[in-house]
Amino acid sequence: MSDVQRLSAKLVQIVASDDRHGGTERVERRAERLARQTLTLQQHGTATARVRSHLYSLAAAFTSSAMWAAIDGGRLDAAQIHMQESVTLAGLSADPAIQFRVWGHAGALYRHLGQYTDALAADDVARASSIFRRDPLYASLAHARTAVHHGDLRDRQAVRRSIGHAQDALARADQHAPRPPWMRFYDQAELELLSLIAHSALGNWEDAEAHAHRNLALLRPELARNRALAHVHMARAQLEQGAVDAALAAARSIPRDAWHGRTGQLLKAFNTRLTALAPDNPQVREWTEYTREAHRVR
Repeated sequence: MSDVQRLSAKLVQIVASDDRHGGTERVERRAERLARQTLTLQQHGTATARVRSHLYSLAAAFTSSAMWAAIDGGRLDAAQIHMQESVTLAGLSADPAIQFRVWGHAGALYRHLGQYTDALAADDVARASSIFRRDPLYASLAHARTAVHHGDLRDRQAVRRSIGHAQDALARADQHAPRPPWMRFYDQAELELLSLIAHSALGNWEDAEAHAHRNLALLRPELARNRALAHVHMARAQLEQGAVDAALAAARSIPRDAWHGRTGQLLKAFNTRLTALAPDNPQVREWTEYTREAHRVR
């Protein structure tokens, strides 16, 4: 159990690094190494069944963190390899919480692969776990993720229904109950972010902007990656409503060290749309040149 406690502390560090920096290869590689170290401990024949279960759960958590970092960084081939391993390890652990996490990340991977019905199928597996039935916080997160996937399929009614279920479950959840470190990110602010992403997928730009403002008002300061995501989504929502100056202000608030992974891809899409909608705006030309030069420096 001392090994379990030591590795659990390292998992907290991995989660915190991802919250700050997003899906860097450094986070992915470190999570991979820790998963291998954890599995090496399984080879000791003296470990009790309880310790083995904890070790499998931790190995699945590290591998799932590697999968998430790869997804966030756009390294989808690597993410698929991590997914296969994490699903196996989560099954061996018999831990419903880590099984929920793995299938939630699998849904995100399928979404980024454009396999939206597979993403919904992964949601179904997550919702079938006992932790979904026992803890309303997990239920809320599952419903919020499902809203995003319904948004990708342009099902407006299902998006609103899922967000409503997520909000109802969150209102019933005990935010102070003991949970794994990787669930600490989920609260009202995260529900607002997922709602923002779902409405953006639908093209409901006014609703998307409203969720962005609520997310930024509630977001904890240590969740730097999510703050950058909220700003780039808000910039796009404002741009689509014709508020070019406000959109540029939101985009400028994103630190340059966050211009990678999902944030970087969304920023590129924003720039493409910006130049299409306001090609003669001098501020737009200045911003476009600034971002082009910044990418050359990087």
